[in-house]
Amino acid sequence: MTSIRRWLLGWLIAGLGAAVLTAGYGIFHTARSEASELFDYELRTVALSLPASLTDGKSLEHRGPDFEDLAEDRLFIQIWGSAETPVYTSLGGIGLPRFPAGIRTIERQEVHWRVFGSRQGDRFVQVAQPVSVRNDLALRLALRTLWPLGVFFPAIILIVLVVVGRALSPLERISHALAARSLNSLAPLHLDRRSPVELEPLVNALNDLLNRLDIASRAQRTFVADAAHELRSPLAALKLQIQGAERDGSLTSSGTFERIKGRLDRMIHLVHQLLILAREDAPRADQFEVVSLRGLAERAVADASFLAGAKQIDLGLEFADPLLAVDPFNVHAETAGIEVLLDNVIDNAIRYTPEHGKVDVVLARSGAEVSITVVDSGPGIPEAELDRVCDRFYRSVGTKEQGSGLGLAIAARIALRHNAMLSLKNNKPGLGLSVVLTGLRSADKR
Repeated sequence: MTSIRRWLLGWLIAGLGAAVLTAGYGIFHTARSEASELFDYELRTVALSLPASLTDGKSLEHRGPDFEDLAEDRLFIQIWGSAETPVYTSLGGIGLPRFPAGIRTIERQEVHWRVFGSRQGDRFVQVAQPVSVRNDLALRLALRTLWPLGVFFPAIILIVLVVVGRALSPLERISHALAARSLNSLAPLHLDRRSPVELEPLVNALNDLLNRLDIASRAQRTFVADAAHELRSPLAALKLQIQGAERDGSLTSSGTFERIKGRLDRMIHLVHQLLILAREDAPRADQFEVVSLRGLAERAVADASFLAGAKQIDLGLEFADPLLAVDPFNVHAETAGIEVLLDNVIDNAIRYTPEHGKVDVVLARSGAEVSITVVDSGPGIPEAELDRVCDRFYRSVGTKEQGSGLGLAIAARIALRHNAMLSLKNNKPGLGLSVVLTGLRSADKR
């Protein structure tokens, strides 16, 4: 795993080191170049400042060219008069020929010299300096200019360590704050004034995640509480019926068994709806595919035909535009989810439609949008309750039909997952309710 601290320290120290080396290289060569120019200026100055009375009356004794005697003035001086031999040499044993006026670098007996010559009236002055001596002196001068870099580079590294540590300390504070929290604490994090603004997107994302976790946790607790409440009533009623039948000896009667069977069927239906709702609430990756909404509607109508036949209800599939009857109504959807939605809505319509009533499933298409409407001839829903019937476990007051109060809630949840909308409205004129699913995107090109 990559460490931000190590990454920052590595690149900062490496970058500063490269910058220091580059700066040192430039300073060193600049200092050497300036020292060389200074020494050339010294050669000119010495040559032009020699007194005119200087002669070779007492030249220095002969020595080898070890340059030890050049430690003070670092220069070798020669003066010529009208003769071919010099009238003055500052050091014996070093024989340099006379060069034309000007400054140049020459090689003599494997030794490089920097030589300056000047014509001064009837004499010629030549001042020479070994290049090795110049280089040594220039090197010492250049190195003296580099010692601040050598001293301050460790200080720069220390500053980088402190700055990086201080810059990452807000992350450590957030980590400690999260680690110190209890398992049940989902309160949002708060940035103090010392925290940098760059952490605000991270903290906002964490707070959004905590908020969603809190919503999911509260929904789970609500679901468990509602499920326990809804299961408690039929189980208690079933237990009371069995106990009463045991006391009066009617346990073997067909009426008692019918009531027990009805209670068990209601519990089975409730548990089935709870499992579907739990599956819809669980986070998962949507697996949409191209499906035929017409085919799913035909299958749902066929499955519900037995329940509709028992109540002599006219159940059918229609098309808003007869010319579209051959259109497959292909949409991008999840097959299982749309099947559950259609089954719940059609089953709900049949349950609340009186005998000899009518339930129609109507398919319609407008441009790239496909909709499906389930219209029944039942009693409808009071206008004040239309916005609440999709809530979990909500049932209208005075409802005699058995149910769990979860069918429309599951259908609304599936519609939301498909970026569609499930709406309810009472039929006008006349009785009945229309449940409309809109927003499904067609997969066909027209």
